[in-house]
Amino acid sequence: MRKKTLFSLFGAVVAVVVVAALVLLGQFRGSAVRTESELFISARTDYAGLLDSLMPRIRHRAAFRAYARRLDLARSWKPGHYVLEPGMDVIKIGRMLKLGQQTPVRVTIHNVRIPAQLAGKLSRQLDADSVEFLQALTSRELAAEVEFDSLLLFSMFIPDTYEFYWTASPEEFVRRMRREYDRFWTPERDRLRRRSGLSRAEVMTLASIVYEETRQSDEMPRVAGVYINRLRRGMPLQADPTIKYAMQDFGLRRILHAHLKYPSPYNTYINKGLPPSPICMPGKNAIDAVLNFEVHDFLFFCARPSFDGYHNFARTYGEHLANARAYSAELNRRNIK
Repeated sequence: MRKKTLFSLFGAVVAVVVVAALVLLGQFRGSAVRTESELFISARTDYAGLLDSLMPRIRHRAAFRAYARRLDLARSWKPGHYVLEPGMDVIKIGRMLKLGQQTPVRVTIHNVRIPAQLAGKLSRQLDADSVEFLQALTSRELAAEVEFDSLLLFSMFIPDTYEFYWTASPEEFVRRMRREYDRFWTPERDRLRRRSGLSRAEVMTLASIVYEETRQSDEMPRVAGVYINRLRRGMPLQADPTIKYAMQDFGLRRILHAHLKYPSPYNTYINKGLPPSPICMPGKNAIDAVLNFEVHDFLFFCARPSFDGYHNFARTYGEHLANARAYSAELNRRNIK
């Protein structure tokens, strides 16, 4: 009878140990994530901030804390963008944070006119702040490293969507953009560029003007052809968007004669040739439009009074004046100042 009691007691203890082990195993190996979510942990936060962000998103928190202590996670975690997927256990989560197994983010750059604007857009998509990005975008040393002049560094960026680790530094961003620039300039694009007689930097600058003149992709090669004709004849480009850039007044709706005298190297009414650098980040459609410029004998163009986004083109100044008067009359009729 005594042996039976001892045996039953032993069996009960074993059962309790087994159940406890299974419960403990479930805490460490069971699903700690029910709903997918993104975790953005900045390099400027601390371990307490990491836990504040993580804990509301997971179960088995005591098990996670215990495993984190074993990993010395408080001193070894890596900042970054992490995706918590349903079914992940605390061990996988802990290792992910310790090893810095980030999920890349998609970074889009387009519709940018000046480096400060680009810095602001990047700071909303990556961890570094806008001041850090602007310092990198205007750094002479970094520009020299990627074989660019600091003034022309802005012409290196090709609008697109790229994958980056969220913690990529501004310097890493610039170096990556140099590699993307080299990929963009294929042998075929360079062959077309030689047809225009322009350098890569000049193509980007002219493309920025074309991009600001028209957003109609099918019209861009014709606009580019006008500017190529003027450059080859030694005529000033007389591009209205360069006035807006020179004055840093991008909301200017009507260019008046007084504006044309604004003193700036970017004013293509008083300076011949291309401005010193791009006046915006041109889209790929504008870059390819310059490379595939239309061969014609137009020297002028003016927005249509129909305001449909297209332009009337002219071969002579007289024809251009007639087009300009029609457009000006429509501006007056619509009371556009």
